[in-house]
Amino acid sequence: MTTRRNFIKKTSAGTAAVTLGSLVFPSSSYANILGANDHINCAIIGVRSRAKAHVMAIHNDKNAKIIYSCDVDDVILQEHNVWCQENIGYIPKIEKDFRKVLEDKDVDAVFIATPEHWHAPMAILALQAGKHVYVEKPCSHNPYENDLLVEAQKKYGKKVQMGNQQRSAKTSISAIKDIREGIIGDVYKGEAYYSNNRGSIGKGKVIDVPSTLNWDLWQGPAPRESYKDNIHPYNWHWFRTWGTGEVHNNGTHEIDICRWALGVDLPETVTSFGGKYTFQDDWEFVDNQQVTYTFADNKFLTWTGHSRGMMKPTRPGRGSTIYGSKGSIMLDRNFYQLYDLDGNLLKEELEGGSSETTNTRGEGQLDTNHISNFFAGIREDKSLNSDISDASVSTMLCHLGNMAQDAGETLKIDSTTGKITNNAKAMESWKRTYAEGWEPVL
Repeated sequence: MTTRRNFIKKTSAGTAAVTLGSLVFPSSSYANILGANDHINCAIIGVRSRAKAHVMAIHNDKNAKIIYSCDVDDVILQEHNVWCQENIGYIPKIEKDFRKVLEDKDVDAVFIATPEHWHAPMAILALQAGKHVYVEKPCSHNPYENDLLVEAQKKYGKKVQMGNQQRSAKTSISAIKDIREGIIGDVYKGEAYYSNNRGSIGKGKVIDVPSTLNWDLWQGPAPRESYKDNIHPYNWHWFRTWGTGEVHNNGTHEIDICRWALGVDLPETVTSFGGKYTFQDDWEFVDNQQVTYTFADNKFLTWTGHSRGMMKPTRPGRGSTIYGSKGSIMLDRNFYQLYDLDGNLLKEELEGGSSETTNTRGEGQLDTNHISNFFAGIREDKSLNSDISDASVSTMLCHLGNMAQDAGETLKIDSTTGKITNNAKAMESWKRTYAEGWEPVL
């Protein structure tokens, strides 16, 4: 079996060639190497659901093309081929092993929409193969990977954007500008929420792996487990071996917006309350949760996640509210609303193009904006709206939310490193156990 170690040996020559190119053209950015037309060849890895939003956003760029669809499941690939023909008019090359995609020097950028345990290890391998990376949130499965991915981006010098696409919402950018200019006075609180009513995932039964699925490669860096009938293709989110729970699956988005609005980075304390209340099934995380983060200067942020049971009174399925000494601002993917202290609406801005808020694809105008920004970073070295150095901070907050929930007490945080200072047992989950040969290293 080709492991991570063998793959790096095979791709080292290609990586050296890219490095040599930068020496030959010391004053040129990578955009110049792409060619006069700035054409970007893309590969999408993991093509079941969220990838559809990637495809349409890439397709909207006249100088970008998808040359690979990669997935470990033949059924998903076949469905995706039909969908591509109907929606973009062509079928990219198909590949089941992402390592072969990374070996192709024609690939400029990879889009990672796999299960979460693959996000950081695959992104690091892509960087080592000389590719730019667009990685879905969360960018890591654990804090160790989070830090390692940031180091990898610095070491290999390619662009890495995380898929928290509201960072590219014109209305959110406008709201943050207004907040910085004092429109609601001194900001002190960010309130993020997500509401859904997910059904039971049942008690899984061990069954034979479908002949159409490469279960070994699906597991990749994760410790090996038997295949059960309630894991693939979606419910892996709720298993700790592969997923990270709702605070990452959806909370990342609004926690990130609140952190951005408050102008804060890592917290000083994290407290989480919640539990699993609704079904007696294989779901391994809490299904309803309240996390509170405190920061310097008396600022705080809360996330309320209702995975099973809609929040009342009725409100949109997700969103964030920013509170200041002179008023408040409500934000979601499609609007910005400004209120005074009496709750009177003073200003409203609409995004222009709508984006879905609660389905698994989440597609819309923000994907086009966010991927356009990613491409501008590659072509023109423009700043990314969610560069991994910043996006990883929001991901770390979500990790700390899970760790605080497991600890059952308020965690004190070193706000320069994110590490927990008052609970050695909680720090044991900083890094996971990896399958032999698959641990990500630089």
